[in-house]
Amino acid sequence: MTRIMAAGIALGAVLASGAVGYLLGGGGHTLPAAPAVAMAAAEGGVTAPVERKVLYFRDPDGKSDFSPMAKMTPDGRAYVAVYEDQEAGFHGSTPPKPKGSGKVKFYRNPMGLPDTSPVPKKDSMGMDYIPVLEGETEEGDTIQVSPGKIQRSGVESIVIGMSPIARTIRAPGIVTYDERRVSVVAPRFDGFIETVGPVTTGIHVRQGDVLATVFGQELLAQASRLIVEQGWSGNEGANLPGSKNQAVGAVGARRRLLNMGVPEDYIAQIARDKRVPDTLTIRAPRDGVVLERNVVDGQGFKAGDVAFRIADHSVVWVLADVAEGDLDAIQFGQKVTVVTRARPGRTFTGTVTLITPHLMKETRTARIRIELPNPDLALLPDMYADVEISTGSGVHVVAVPASAIIDNGAHQVVLLDLGDGRFEPREVKSGRRGDAFVEVMGGVKEGDRVVVNGNFLIDAESNLQSALKGLTPPAPSGATKQAKP
Repeated sequence: MTRIMAAGIALGAVLASGAVGYLLGGGGHTLPAAPAVAMAAAEGGVTAPVERKVLYFRDPDGKSDFSPMAKMTPDGRAYVAVYEDQEAGFHGSTPPKPKGSGKVKFYRNPMGLPDTSPVPKKDSMGMDYIPVLEGETEEGDTIQVSPGKIQRSGVESIVIGMSPIARTIRAPGIVTYDERRVSVVAPRFDGFIETVGPVTTGIHVRQGDVLATVFGQELLAQASRLIVEQGWSGNEGANLPGSKNQAVGAVGARRRLLNMGVPEDYIAQIARDKRVPDTLTIRAPRDGVVLERNVVDGQGFKAGDVAFRIADHSVVWVLADVAEGDLDAIQFGQKVTVVTRARPGRTFTGTVTLITPHLMKETRTARIRIELPNPDLALLPDMYADVEISTGSGVHVVAVPASAIIDNGAHQVVLLDLGDGRFEPREVKSGRRGDAFVEVMGGVKEGDRVVVNGNFLIDAESNLQSALKGLTPPAPSGATKQAKP
């Protein structure tokens, strides 16, 4: 009867402890002690084992995959539970058991401080010192990190593959007109402006539009001489402009008119009408925008005075200042993307046509010239522009993300993920640097796994281990028991 009552009491205690654990778990999973153990404890009159709290579940293969709840792998295997007493630094935990084989050489501070102890102990916050085995200090630069730290620190790693190195160069620029598409209207003789056409600065004109009508005494004299030298009496047809029988004198008069900028149709009109017009009409030499209008009705002018300046804006230039370190990546004919503040949301595409052969010493930049089509005249001179030049050959090379490289100025290091929480610092030789990837020319190979996020934690652990290797733990003082906190 006593044995039956004891078994009933033990079973009731197990059920009660399970209910309490469910209600007071506080986010963790509490696993009750096995009934057989509890019954044996009740019968023997000893205290039941302390219940263990599950912190998280990890992948059974040791991969960097964790879950706050119980979970199964795709092939039907259960994730492994990690208990509170298996993670150093939690209240009420026992000192972690060292992994691997070998004698414990000393214990190091769990916060990474340069403090060691020959015996197990706790720090001021109650965290257990971490044992360091002889095997651990003889594994080169390999560092061991617990899965809990990896999860909490967000450590991520990827497999190294082949990738093209592409980099986008950004530079400020300014829109200007194409120097080859600017025309100046300047009469080659002295005269006066009779009338100015309906043109003003800033308007768009077409080739052949009337700009002004002018009068010039020298122009009239040469036109009259053409008529006289042609000898109209009985030989008009033979002496028309372009005729093979045209007199030598007429050729001289016609040439003088052409040298004065008189158009062919004006000379043909003189030959056809047998008289000299009082004025000459000056027309636009090309399509474009009037940049300057320097004359008014009745104004006198001298030969060579600029009356109009016209620029064709159907093609424009963007002059961009590129940093000295980016010049090597820019080539003639490269495609360029241009955006302007005046046309938000619109992108223009051009081509690099010139890289100036000198630097501006004040800014250590070189100016490049980009040619862009501008059929709708959306780009106007003196607009500010933001230039983006995509560089890269497109050839796939061994590359790692830029975040994987730890650069101290003299050396570049990546952290190899060896699995099971083990990492190894590996010095690499970097090559071309892109926007997202950096070419690796030595140190690692395709297929290796490197840390790309949270490597600051592994780097700190690695530096700590290197420092501890140079420390000689003090001789034991005779204490053999764990010091109380």
